[in-house]
Amino acid sequence: MMSESDTISFRSLRDGANKAIRASDLDIKTAIAQEAARRWHARAVSLRSPLDEPVAERPGRPAKPELLPPRLVKKRNLNTQQGRIALLHALAHIELNAVDLALDIVARFASEKVPLTFFDGWMQVAYEEAKHFNLIRARLRALGADYGDLPAHDGLWQAAHDTRNDLNARLAVVPLILEARGLDVTPPLQAKMVQTGDTESAAILDIIYNDEKKHVAVGAKWFRFLCHRQRKNPEETFKKLVRANFRGQLKAPFNDVARAEAGLTPSFYRNLTSTNAS
Repeated sequence: MMSESDTISFRSLRDGANKAIRASDLDIKTAIAQEAARRWHARAVSLRSPLDEPVAERPGRPAKPELLPPRLVKKRNLNTQQGRIALLHALAHIELNAVDLALDIVARFASEKVPLTFFDGWMQVAYEEAKHFNLIRARLRALGADYGDLPAHDGLWQAAHDTRNDLNARLAVVPLILEARGLDVTPPLQAKMVQTGDTESAAILDIIYNDEKKHVAVGAKWFRFLCHRQRKNPEETFKKLVRANFRGQLKAPFNDVARAEAGLTPSFYRNLTSTNAS
């Protein structure tokens, strides 16, 4: 009997990543992402092919959710089930974008002069982000909801577009700002879920939190690698790139311990908290 993985076809890792990014069916997107990671880690597929198509400028998405500016997406009270559904929906949207962001760094920078282990790390990230999305979506369904039921904001992919021509900037903005933010906000959200009795959702947040530490570590490792190769100071380079490429502000409080475990020490980000980089 043919398995699902046997029906997924791509000619290279870059091709597989790009096909996953383009997929608007989210079951197909996550399946391709995870199969591409498996084949790459088994060295069963090449990094790139001359026949690969250009990298997608925007990821494939289903008709819903409706995408709104961040300021128009309502916040809910976690003491109600509808509030917890709204939070899980927002987290599902973040994880879905994280799948595409990890895939994009592989597809877009496949010709960059970096060790193959660079792509090992990012395909592991893509695999785990797909796992996170599927876990949250299954939890939403258990609560009588689904991804797409509520509006979501359209600001996350902007980070990929803004840093599409600069790998250093991509690493600074996506793993070292956006992913690191997850280390700050997830523990209190998890505690709130436990307090409300939603231990199933809290357990999913625990999985995500522990994986995200590894994801930030992948970003920190390769950011430092590029800076050292270019004979640049990592901390000063980070600050310059944030000011030039990040539109928001870094928000305290920070989970300094988890950030440091991932290789992101306070000297990177502490004096950026009041800096508007736009």
